Amino acid sequence: MSRPAFVIATLVAAPLLFAASPSFADPVRYLEDARKLASTMPPKLVEVLEDEIAKGGPAQAISVCRDKAPKMAAAASEQSGWNIRRVSLKNRNPKAVPDPWERSVLEDFDRRAAAGESAATLEKGEVVSEGGQQVYRYMKALPTRELCLQCHGTPDKLDPAARARVGELYPEDKATGYSAGQLRGAMTLKKAL
Repeated sequence: MSRPAFVIATLVAAPLLFAASPSFADPVRYLEDARKLASTMPPKLVEVLEDEIAKGGPAQAISVCRDKAPKMAAAASEQSGWNIRRVSLKNRNPKAVPDPWERSVLEDFDRRAAAGESAATLEKGEVVSEGGQQVYRYMKALPTRELCLQCHGTPDKLDPAARARVGELYPEDKATGYSAGQLRGAMTLKKAL
C-alpha cells in the first residue's frame, strides 16, 4: 500500500477504532449516569435521617450516617456498577478520607465556594488513568443542610447528646463547625471504562 493510501485508510479507520475502544468511551454518557446516581442518594439519606431523628433524636440518628449510609452506597454500587462513597476534607468517619484525586477536587470545590459559587452546584467529572486503566471519576459536592447542623454545626447548634455520642464513636472527629449551605464533603463515584 502506498504511503498516501495508508494515511487515508488510517484517517478513515481512526474514528471507528476510537469509538470501539473502551478507553475512548463517551464521557458525556458517564457524566449523565454519575449525575443521576449522585442526585438520588442524598435525598434518600435525608429521608432516613429525618425518620431516625423523629424516633430518637440526633444522637440516635448518628447510626444512619455511620451504618446505613455506607450500606446504601454499597447497594447502589452493586446495582449500578459504580463505586460510590462519601468523602470530606474534614472527615468524621476514618473511611471517608479522600484519595489524592478526590482531595484535589475537594480543594477546588472549597476555592470555588469561597469565591461565591453555591456548594449545591459544584461538580467535576473526568476520565483519568489509574494503574494503566481508564476510569471515569465524578464528584458532586454535598452542602450542609439545616438538618445536619445538630451533629456537624457550630458549638451553639450541636445537640449535646449527639456531640457526646460522636465523641464516643469518633474520637478523631473533624466534621463540626459548619453552617447551612457550606461544603460538607462530596459524593464520589468511579467506574472503569
